[in-house]
Amino acid sequence: MKLVKSLLLGSAAGIAAVAGAQAADLPSRKAAPVEYVRVCSAYGAGFFYIPGTDTCLRIGGRVRAEYAVGSRYGDGNDAYGSRARGRLNVDARTATAYGTLRTFFRYELTNSTGVYNNTIGGNQGIVVPGAPRTTGGTAASGANLDLAFVQFGPITAGRAQSFFDFYANDLGFTTVRTADSRLNLLAYTATFGSGFSATLSLEDRVSGTGSREAAVVSPGGVSNYLGQDYPDVVASLRVDQGWGSAQLSAALTQRSINNAGLNTVFGPGGAAAGNPAIANGAGVFVGNKDEMGWAIQGGVKINLPMLAAGDFLFLQAAYADGALGYLGWGGNFGSGRIAAQNAALAVGDFGVNALGQVDSSTGWSIVAALRHFWTPTLRSELIASYSELKLGYVLTNQAVAGQISRPLDPKELIVAGNLIWSPVSGLDIGVEVLYTRTDMRQSVLASNNLGNRVALANGGSLVKADDAWAGRFRIQRDF
Repeated sequence: MKLVKSLLLGSAAGIAAVAGAQAADLPSRKAAPVEYVRVCSAYGAGFFYIPGTDTCLRIGGRVRAEYAVGSRYGDGNDAYGSRARGRLNVDARTATAYGTLRTFFRYELTNSTGVYNNTIGGNQGIVVPGAPRTTGGTAASGANLDLAFVQFGPITAGRAQSFFDFYANDLGFTTVRTADSRLNLLAYTATFGSGFSATLSLEDRVSGTGSREAAVVSPGGVSNYLGQDYPDVVASLRVDQGWGSAQLSAALTQRSINNAGLNTVFGPGGAAAGNPAIANGAGVFVGNKDEMGWAIQGGVKINLPMLAAGDFLFLQAAYADGALGYLGWGGNFGSGRIAAQNAALAVGDFGVNALGQVDSSTGWSIVAALRHFWTPTLRSELIASYSELKLGYVLTNQAVAGQISRPLDPKELIVAGNLIWSPVSGLDIGVEVLYTRTDMRQSVLASNNLGNRVALANGGSLVKADDAWAGRFRIQRDF
C-alpha cells in the first residue's frame, strides 16, 4: 500500500511541474494603469483634479431665455423684445506655498431684439420701455469677455469686478444706479483676520462693462472721449462675517479735456472772436486740461435668517464729483418721452461752457435690495435706487424759447420686484416688473413718435418729468 501511495503522489507532482512549466512559457499581459478623475473638495462642489496634476478645475455656465414688454411711445419704438444668452465659466485653482493660485474666465454670447437693443445709462443696461429700434428691426448679437483674471496670493490681475463695487446688481433682472463694472485692473489685497481685508487697485475705467467714462459735454450737448494719462486709483476696506458684510470704498480719477472743438468756435478767428472776454482770453483754454474726479461709497449686507434661510438685505450710498460712472451713470438719461432717439440728453463728468470754463458734475445715489424666501423653492426680490445729479453744464441745444436755460439736473427713481420659482437646483423661472421715473429741473421738448424733439412752433410739446413701465419673464439654468 505504501508503494501505491508513493507512486500516486509522485505522478501528481510530475503533472503539476509540467503544467507549471507550460504556464511559464505563455506570454504575460498586464492591464495599463487607469487614472480616474478624482473629486477635489478643497474649493467647494463641482471641482475635480485635472489628471496628472494637483490643479483643481470646475467648468460651469449659464443659459438664459428672457422676454420683455413695456410702454410704446411712437412709430420708431418697440414694445417687445427677446434675449438669449449663453455663458461659460472656467475656474482653475492650485495650492502653493504662497497661497492659492487661481485663474478664472467667463465668456458670454448674447442675441437680443427690440427693447433690449437700446438702453439708458451707457453700458448699465437699464431698459427703456418703448426704446428706439436702433438696429432697423433686426436682431443684434454680441460676444463679451466678462471676466478673465489671475489671483496669486494677494495679487489680482486681469479683467475682474471693480474693487470699488459692493452691491453690483446682485439681485433682479435689471440694473439700477449702482457701481457695477468688470474691467481691467491690477490689485493687491491684504487680509487681517476676522474677515477684514483692504485692497488697493489700479483700474482702467474705459475697459469696463459699466462705463466709468462719462465724457465731457459741450454747450451743444456733444459728448467726447476725454482721454486718460493714468488709471483710476481705487481703495476699499471690507469685512465679511457671519452676520453679513460691509465695505467702504473710494476712487480717484483723472480726466484730460480736449478743447480743440471749442477753439474753432470760441478761439481766435472763431464765431465769437468779437467777444471782448474771448478776445482777451478770459476763461478760454487751448489744447488739453487735466481735471480730477473722485467718488466714495459705503455699503452693508445684513443676513436675515430670522425671517427665512437665505434672506438678506443690501443698503448702500455713494457720492461722486466728476466721476458719475461710479454712481452707475453714463451716456444718456431719461424715461418715457424724455428719452429720445435723436438729440439725447447727455450725462457728463465735466461740462464746458461758452467761455471754455470747466465745471464738474456731482451726484449721489442710494440703493436698497431685499431677498426673501417664501418657501425653499419660491423667493422674491425687491430692488430700488434713487439718485440726483447736479450737472456742470447747460445743454443749449435743448433750449426752449421763453425759458431760461439751466442745468437739467435729473432725479431718477428705479423700482423693481420679482417672483422666482426654482423647482430644481440651478433652474430659475420668474417674472419681474420694473418702474422708472425721471424728473428734471426744467422742461425740454418731448420726444415725438419718430424719436425726435419737435419745436413748439411746429406742434411739439414740453415734458419735465415722465415715467415708464416694463415687465420681464425669464427662464435661466445655471450649471
